[in-house]
Amino acid sequence: MTRFEGPDALGHIQSLPSWLVGRVAARGRNLVADAIAEEGLRLPQHAVLAAVAEYGPVAQADLVRRLGFDAKDVVLLLNHLEDAGLAVRRPDPRDRRKNAVTVTSTGLRTLERCAELAERANAELLAPLSEAEGKQLMELLSRVHEA
Repeated sequence: MTRFEGPDALGHIQSLPSWLVGRVAARGRNLVADAIAEEGLRLPQHAVLAAVAEYGPVAQADLVRRLGFDAKDVVLLLNHLEDAGLAVRRPDPRDRRKNAVTVTSTGLRTLERCAELAERANAELLAPLSEAEGKQLMELLSRVHEA
């Protein structure tokens, strides 16, 4: 029988897969966040820029739906990206009442550098594992995620 109080309570929590995955995810996010900070971006700004690059020109409302971010937050994130010269907002050619966001060439170069930085950060995260173990971990995480 599992004990939920007393000296083993914390140990029990920390032995759960959900706890361990959460801690590893937090470390991974921190490593990537620190890495892309070299490019002057925070994780949400990076996500918006990547979505604009993938789907652009894209309406702001579509970004909100695709990313699941609050609309007000997306406006602030886009303001930062536009001020940094990474994205531009122009009238949407399909509906002039809306703005469409497009990534700039500077934004594309920034995304490329961020991808390299994120790869290095993830390599650091997986450094305790062999290459085969890292591959196996990714396969297992993918299966859990897809379920």
